Amino acid sequence: MVRGDSEVEAMYEPHTHSHSHSHHRSKRGNANLASCIVATIFLLLIAFGVAIVYFLVFKPKNPKIAVDSVQFPTFSISNGTVNFTFFQFVSVTNPNRDAFTHYDSSLQLAYSNAPVGFIFIPAGKIDGGHTQHMSAKFAVESFPIPARPPPVTSEAIGGGSELGMEGATMEIETRMKLVGRVRVLKIFTHRVESGVNCGVVIEVRSGSVLGLHC
Repeated sequence: MVRGDSEVEAMYEPHTHSHSHSHHRSKRGNANLASCIVATIFLLLIAFGVAIVYFLVFKPKNPKIAVDSVQFPTFSISNGTVNFTFFQFVSVTNPNRDAFTHYDSSLQLAYSNAPVGFIFIPAGKIDGGHTQHMSAKFAVESFPIPARPPPVTSEAIGGGSELGMEGATMEIETRMKLVGRVRVLKIFTHRVESGVNCGVVIEVRSGSVLGLHC
C-alpha cells in the first residue's frame, strides 16, 4: 500500500508543474502586451509632435508677389488701335526655409477681360527666406480699342475728378502667376502657386501711368 501511494503521488507531480509553467507564460504574455501598448502610444506621440512641427515650421507656403512698378516706354494710338511696349517690375519673396523652384509661370495683359498680351516667365530658383527682383517686357501691336474709352473714376487713380475725353484714359489689367515646388526637410516636394492681378490706369495721349492698384 505504501508503494502504491508513492506511485499515485508521482503520477500527479507532472500535473502540478504544468500549471506552474502556464501561469508563468500568462504573466510574460501580459507583460509583452503592456510593452506593445506603451510603445504604440510613444510612437503616436512622436508622430503627433512631428506633425505639429511640420505644420507650424516646415509647412510649405506660397511665394509672395509684390508689383513694384509698371511702365509703358512707348505708347501710341492710331486708327482705333493702340501699340505699346510694357514693362513690369516685381519682387518675389520665398517665405519657406528651402528653395522655391518656379516653372510654367506667366504674365498676361487684358483689356475689358479680353487678353491682349501673354508671355511665359523663364524658370528659376529663389533661395529660402530670400527676395528676388524680376522684370518682364513685351510689345503689344495693333490692339483695337473703343473710339471713346470708358471714363475712369477717381477711385481708380487715387483722387481727382472723373476723366472724360479731355483727359482720355484706359485701364489695362496685368495677371501674373508663379507655379513651382518647394522641398520640405530636403526630402518631400510640395507644389505651390501664387498670383497677383493689378489694374493700370493709363493716360492715352502720353502713355503715362496715372494709377496702379493690385
